[in-house]
This record gives sequence, structure tokens and C-alpha cells, in this order.
Amino acid sequence: MTADPDQQPAPADREQQLAPADREQQLAPADREQQLAPADPSAAAGSGEPSAAVGTGLEEALAAIRPADEQAMAAARDHQARLTKPAGSLGALEELSVRLSGLAGVCPPPLPSPATVAVFAGDHGVHAQGVSPWPQEVTAQMVANFVAGGAVVNAFARQAGADVMVVDVGVAIPLHGGATLLDANVRRGTRDLSTGPALTRDEALAAVEVGLGVARALVDSGAKCLLTGDMGIANTTPAAALIAVFTGSDPAVVTGRGTGIDDATLDHKVDVVRRALALHSPGPADPLGVLAAVGGLEHAALTGFILGAAAQRVPVIIDGVIAASAALAAAAFAPDAAAAMVAGHRSAEPGATVALAHLGLEPLIDLGMRLGEGSGAALALPVVEAAVRVLHEVATFDSAGVSEK
Repeated sequence: MTADPDQQPAPADREQQLAPADREQQLAPADREQQLAPADPSAAAGSGEPSAAVGTGLEEALAAIRPADEQAMAAARDHQARLTKPAGSLGALEELSVRLSGLAGVCPPPLPSPATVAVFAGDHGVHAQGVSPWPQEVTAQMVANFVAGGAVVNAFARQAGADVMVVDVGVAIPLHGGATLLDANVRRGTRDLSTGPALTRDEALAAVEVGLGVARALVDSGAKCLLTGDMGIANTTPAAALIAVFTGSDPAVVTGRGTGIDDATLDHKVDVVRRALALHSPGPADPLGVLAAVGGLEHAALTGFILGAAAQRVPVIIDGVIAASAALAAAAFAPDAAAAMVAGHRSAEPGATVALAHLGLEPLIDLGMRLGEGSGAALALPVVEAAVRVLHEVATFDSAGVSEK
């Protein structure tokens, strides 16, 4: 199944229910403001020129993103030095607590709970190029699995005490998930990025706005930490293209095996990415154009989701290679957005390592995973909470009456 190149995006007045999949709580209707104007199919994508018009939600988010608070970071470092432990003995947890204090503008920062994994789902026209052995309908089938609570991310999220919500931003098959699924479908899958732009600029912007709206609604409903999730058969191909553009890397370096392709298919996949970049010549200074030319709808929505978290000073845990490619796009829109990003784990996909290094992020865990869904982000959530709890709960040498060296 491939997307119809002439298909119009879904109407703007679509149902927008944001109830998390693992709880019955509902978000207030006023918090679901996601007016997605229908895209203009004739709009040019990937031209390398900045967008003439940026959505109001994106403009507001970019204006709200600020650098980390240096005073709060200094206070966190000072507090760490006074806790009942040798200086530096908690390793990366100490610097993470400092970064989270800088994001929140206060030491100690809020505990990252409640937390929600938002799984953005979409299909890809490039699937027709044979870059994945899995049939495209698996995307819709896995969305149903997420909604039913039967996927790996559901299990990991339950263990971590996080909610899971699923957002259809571009699945090719119409879905019926009721209150546990947000229908924000911009179009029924992207076009084939190797033969033309995957999206129009308006479609890419609409998907970014979906992610912004989801982040805003979740934070307004009380979320203190957001986790990135994704689902889309063949979505590692646009992820590789995005990472190649934003880092200047060769496609062979950042293209991986995805769901487990053989050597011949990997070589073909690299060639597909290389041909797409040669066709579009997308410029990293125009992130919306890059997303339109070679991105996916879930990649664009995750970009908005990350920007939305940064605008609201809430940490966002980056999952695997799909989320990492979106994080690069978010940083291209607003470099200071990186202050909100926490690299949950090191994906086995090579592009993820390149992307995180480019962003200056060190993954919290490394288990050789490459599943996606938000699984690695969910595993990392307790580590993030532990870093914050140290600042909240560990006694100082003075308060505990412990002698220093």
C-alpha cells in the first residue's frame, strides 16, 4: 500500500480526544486546540528556501524557547557538592540533574511524574521501493496493539508508571480507536521521497503543529515529562535522510537495518536515501523544507512535540533513531531546544549515534535496542527520576551530621 500522491489531508475539524491509553483520564477540551488547515497540494517542498509563512503555534513555541538557566544549574552543582556522597560518584546522573535544573529554572527541578509516552504513527510512500520486508499494514495493526496495551512500549511504560497515548498523524488505513487514539491524520501516508517531495510544506507544517498541540495539551493536563514514541513501517529510511541532511553525514554512515534487513536490502536502502538527497538537495537551514522533502509525518509531529516540550520547559526523553532525527530538526528550528532533550538510550541504528553526538547528548542506557515505539525512552524514565530524586531527598553533610574529608 502506497500513499496516493494527490490525496488531500484530513479535514481540520477531526475528532481530537487525548485520553492516555493506559488510564481513563480525559484532557480538557480547551487543551486540545489543534486547528489543522488543509494543506495546499501545490505548495513546493524542499526548495531550500525558508517558509514564507509559519503556523501560529510554531511561531509561539519558537519564541518561548530559551537557553538553560545558568543560576539554577550553578545551584544544582553546589547542592550536589554538599550531598552525602563523594563528589562525582553518581556520574552522569549528576550532570543530568544539573541540566534538568537549568531547564526548569529552579533547583531542585520537579520530579518527572506524571509522564506520558506519545506514539506518533504514519506510513511512507518510500515503502514501495522495497526498503522494508514488513508489509505496510503492520503500522495500523501495531497502532491497534498500542491502543489495546499489548506492545513492548505499553509494558515498559506500565513498569515506569507512565501513560501511553497514540496519535495517528499519517497512517494509510483509517483507524477507529475511540477515546484511546487521537485522530490527527494530516494525510494517508507520505509520497515516495525518492521520486518527489514526501510532503508539501503545508502538510509538514500541519504535522509539526499536531506535535506541538499534543505536547501543549499533555503539559496543561499535568504532565511533567514527555517521552517520544513512533510507529511507521519504513520510517527509518526518512530518518536516515533527515540525519544525513542535518549532520552532513554520508547516507552509508547513517542508514541502518531498521527492522532487520539483509545486506543487499541495506545497500539498496542506502541508494534510495542517496537518490532522494540528490533529487531534493534539501538545506539544513530550512528545517521545514527538509521535513517536507524527505521526512515523514511522524518525524514532523515528533519535531513539534519536542519543540512543544522545550517551549514549556518540560524534559522530553528522546527514544531511538526516529526521535533522534526529529530532535535534529527541532534543534535546527531552535538550537536552545536541546536543553530540554534527554537521550534515553543508544539505539543500535547507526544514525542515532551520529544524531545524538551532533546534538551533544549522551545516552543514559545502552542495551543494543532498535525497536522504537518509545521503548527505550520508557526504560530511561526511572533513571531520569532517580537523578531528580537525589536533589530532592539525599541529605547534605551538614543536615545528616556526616563528616567531610
